[in-house]
Amino acid sequence: MILLKESELESGHSRFMWTYYPELLQTPVPRYTSYPTAADFNDAVGADDYAVALQNVPREAPVSLYVHIPFCDEICWYCGCNTTRSHKKARFTAYLDALAAEIQLVSELLGGRGRVQRISFGGGSPNSVDPLDFVRLLGDITVAFEADNPLISLEVDPRRLSSGWLSLIESAHIGNVSLGVQTFDPKVQSAIGRVQPFDIIATLTQKLRRAGVRSLNFDLMYGLPFQNQDSLMATLSHAIELQPDRIALFGYAHVPTVIPRQRRIAASSLPDAVERFTMANMGHDYVTAAGYRPVGFDHYALPNDPLADAARTHRLGRNFQGFTDDTSEYLIGLGSSAISQFPDLYVQNTKNMGDYRRAIQQGGLATERGVARDNSSRRCGTLIRNILCDGEMRLPPDLSPMQKERIEEFACRGLVSTTAGMLHLKPAAMPYARTIAAIFDPRLESKMGRFSAPV
Repeated sequence: MILLKESELESGHSRFMWTYYPELLQTPVPRYTSYPTAADFNDAVGADDYAVALQNVPREAPVSLYVHIPFCDEICWYCGCNTTRSHKKARFTAYLDALAAEIQLVSELLGGRGRVQRISFGGGSPNSVDPLDFVRLLGDITVAFEADNPLISLEVDPRRLSSGWLSLIESAHIGNVSLGVQTFDPKVQSAIGRVQPFDIIATLTQKLRRAGVRSLNFDLMYGLPFQNQDSLMATLSHAIELQPDRIALFGYAHVPTVIPRQRRIAASSLPDAVERFTMANMGHDYVTAAGYRPVGFDHYALPNDPLADAARTHRLGRNFQGFTDDTSEYLIGLGSSAISQFPDLYVQNTKNMGDYRRAIQQGGLATERGVARDNSSRRCGTLIRNILCDGEMRLPPDLSPMQKERIEEFACRGLVSTTAGMLHLKPAAMPYARTIAAIFDPRLESKMGRFSAPV
């Protein structure tokens, strides 16, 4: 094992580093934004299954909507999202027309069932849409789904947020905004194709606060090309200076064979596994020392933010947008590649925008694949969710010898404890949470090679 040394924060507070056990981090594992994971989706599940699921939503059930906008003004080289450049107006207009038709079709299948309480817009960059077009889109959604004062969340490319968009955010009472910051280091920004000076983020943060945004999130990354401990700490220092309500600190996953745009990033410029682990640890220590509460394994929130409260009261959830305080079992995805979640089913729209438009224009759903969630899958999903969200779970009575052996590997290193039939993750186990959760994933072995490193 490698024991990372204790060091000092810039604020002068001492900290205790996590211990690096490379033998526990050798196997790539899912991020477990769902269970079964998207790697298990297949074309045996289709539009008919989706239609039945919509028609079975209970009348008063809380429902959340996710709307995918697959366009960006510029494509960042690190990004694994389903997105393309928004420079062709006709293509943009055709997509929004298809999205409006899908909204109408899905709302008719729901038939007034469910109560929409949240609407999230992601991408891509939703603010690549003209503000007037976005107002029409939001109006279509609220009318079709009879959404009464929903909580609206919006992902934003801070380089392209116009004054018109700021006015829209204020007038539409958009409560949650997430900024794609990633890094403040100019050299690292150039290496990932996303140049955005600190002053842009600082000014925009002030404007978003004045526009009434209640929960502001910064997406940050470690493990980027030419990034080191000093540049990460500088980025975190700048971020905390601006006091976002939430910080997500993700590890960059370099998979150029899967994401061709990542071929512009030289593997030789990336930090190695030890450096990545150190950066993740330093980030955790620095952010928590600044008063943020850890949420799951890569999110942080100020104590008065709803996400921190959900983690504190064991109401934290995990869906395709990451850790969330949304407790709804019904998430309806709209747009190309969007995923819908039901208690017994996951379904995903086709990723290809041309195929998406054609399916909708022909009057049908754009569902391409999915997976049924049988009782066994739901039990496994609950175990994994409890580990990742609550840091504990009740051990099932039918543990296999292999599962017992794997649990002991973590227990003997002081990362977990097993008492009174419960498995408890200790604070030092945070970087190993996904690996521990994978012990209870019977599907993992058949999907090896599809996932990223745990840290």
